[in-house]
Amino acid sequence: MFQEIPGLMWYIFFIIISGGFFLLFLRFLRGPTTSDKVVAVDGLTTVTTPTLVLLSLFFKRGMYLDVALVYAILAYITVLAIARYLEGGL
Repeated sequence: MFQEIPGLMWYIFFIIISGGFFLLFLRFLRGPTTSDKVVAVDGLTTVTTPTLVLLSLFFKRGMYLDVALVYAILAYITVLAIARYLEGGL
């Protein structure tokens, strides 16, 4: 199930993910409107999901894949609820 990934690739993966996480967090802090902040939070949850998948590969634990799947579904539902609330639909 798990394939061996060379050590240098782990550093590249986590540098790219950390860069994306940093930029999205910066967008969250500096977002002028609430909609910008919601989009930034959605992006943060989107970046966190592959991070969990990479951690499952790194630690060779299949359980983290299940956690990533549940996290992605809950994040999607949460962002939909927040967007609906901002529209005035709730």
